[in-house]
Amino acid sequence: HLVELINDNQADIVTTLVHKFDTASREQKAVYSKEVFILVDESHRTQYGELHIKMKQVFPNACYLGFTGTPLMKKEKNTMIKFGELIHTYTITDGVQDKVIVPLLYEGKMVDQTVNRKAIDNRLEMITRGLNEKQKEEVMRKWSQFERIASSDQRIGLIAFDINDHFMKHYKTKGFQFKAMLAVNSRPEAIRYLKHFEGLGDLNSAVVISPPDQREGYDAVDAESKDLVKRFWDKMMERYGTEENYEESIKDEFVNGDDLDLLIVVDKLLTGFDAPRATVMYVDKPMKEHTLLQAIARVNRIYEGKDFGFIIDYRGLLEKLDEALEMYSGAGLENFDPEDLKGALYDVISIIGSLRQYYTDLMNMFISVKNKKDLEEYEILLANEKLRKDFYETLSKFGRHLKIALESEKVYNALSQEETNKYKRDFKFYQELRKNVKIRYSDTIDHKEYEGQMQKLMDNYIAAEDIIRITNPVDILDKKGFEEELQRLGSPKAKADAIRTRMTRSINMKWDENPLYYKKFSERIEETLQAYKDKRISEKEYFERMSDLKGNYQKGDSGISYPDVINNMPDAQAFYGVVVAAGELDGIYNLKNGKSVLSEEQIAKLSLQITDIVAKHTKVDWHDNRDVHNRMEQELEDLLFE
Repeated sequence: HLVELINDNQADIVTTLVHKFDTASREQKAVYSKEVFILVDESHRTQYGELHIKMKQVFPNACYLGFTGTPLMKKEKNTMIKFGELIHTYTITDGVQDKVIVPLLYEGKMVDQTVNRKAIDNRLEMITRGLNEKQKEEVMRKWSQFERIASSDQRIGLIAFDINDHFMKHYKTKGFQFKAMLAVNSRPEAIRYLKHFEGLGDLNSAVVISPPDQREGYDAVDAESKDLVKRFWDKMMERYGTEENYEESIKDEFVNGDDLDLLIVVDKLLTGFDAPRATVMYVDKPMKEHTLLQAIARVNRIYEGKDFGFIIDYRGLLEKLDEALEMYSGAGLENFDPEDLKGALYDVISIIGSLRQYYTDLMNMFISVKNKKDLEEYEILLANEKLRKDFYETLSKFGRHLKIALESEKVYNALSQEETNKYKRDFKFYQELRKNVKIRYSDTIDHKEYEGQMQKLMDNYIAAEDIIRITNPVDILDKKGFEEELQRLGSPKAKADAIRTRMTRSINMKWDENPLYYKKFSERIEETLQAYKDKRISEKEYFERMSDLKGNYQKGDSGISYPDVINNMPDAQAFYGVVVAAGELDGIYNLKNGKSVLSEEQIAKLSLQITDIVAKHTKVDWHDNRDVHNRMEQELEDLLFE
């Protein structure tokens, strides 16, 4: 019908949906008139990808006017590229005064506030992806202490881990001299965050807060929190002498020094504080209206090598941010000038060079592969962990640039259809390879920052029947799900590798639940793998042994012989394993060689007593009850001391 209306040339006003231009571009010859005005509502939502380009192919000379109520942030810069310079913006008097700023990128992160082991393990798997198994165990032990404290502290711990990982990966290890700020809800939270970062040991952090007798943020009323703030303040006064010296010294180090990475604040320094090197604002604080606008303006200052300011939001403030920007007449757009637009246009055009380079990098990784259609040959090559990491990162960058290329009219038109199709086809192939490799080697490298974009790319630009969906690895204890995953893999070795790496990951996550139990499986896995490496068993036997191990693991059959008194008592067996592992670690005893201060029967009896103490204090929500923890720990300490 749209084609009929265009050809009829009688209608003064036509309303339509952007999706109809896909068909119109194939059936309708281009209309070159300059007397056509196209008004695009919600232009920040519908104008990304080939649909916008199809519309421009039908009306190449039309005047396009975009209407949007969402101010400039991440995608809206793309809107500027498509519709040209702003015709009109709203301004505010209490916004950021310096109009030479960098654009802001927003990323929202949700934190599951339900305390459960699975959520913690998932987070740890992401964070420890670059560590060996022993190092992962150390992190697991460090994390286990957080499970005994209140859920609010668990949440702070999770976010601190995430911030630490994000800043280390993107900034500190890259040699950049950028800084970050963290806005939190209260002074006690600021101090607890500081302790978490100090425990992690990667980022140099500092806190700037008001004195205990002044109101700031959400004032805690409990004695413990008040005492925490007072102790911290007394420590700062002992170090700096006065409130002024304390604040100015930390500010100066953050602005001009090289040692301080992260500045943690509540209300102070969220307004009127100019630190050009501040690039990331992590937000774990409810804010709205002008307070929110002023806070995010801390990271939009110009600095050499700084292309964007980043807002990482842990409080779900996007809606509040949108409301604030509308309420204050588009402060986010106030500081966007034509020069910034020109730079953005140049970057999009230059994306072709980067796209081709990342494609070449992918090709070069697999030069040694003889049969380019054999996924198995690729997968064997990617057994090398470093090469796998490089592959994941390069594919992510290639996918991100391909997405931009397919959304940019200039880039889309500059590429031949043959080249575009080649990129789409090969991206699909490498996504399939990536999925298989992640299953085969149980990789937990988390590229969440790219995952959503890559999935959109698959959904929007590759035929529906060819879409390869990226699924999360299935737990090895999920028998049906894991068997389905194994069926996707080809050779016996690929299946054996998948079983081995999945079991190893599961064991590492569950190690602290029963070290003796999981150590037994770990040793059996290592023995089987070594036998295969030494060529003492064939590929077929390697798979068969791993399959048998998988069956034992799923049934809970470790082969461990427990004392009769704790047979069929999994809780007591778990405590038995913990006591044995702790004793061996400290050199107190070794059950294998008989050098034991305690006999197996004595350890079993001790495990039963521990089980009884825990059971006695178990009640609804006891995991989050500090009083229950204290009573339980006191009784356990008395027992162990005796």
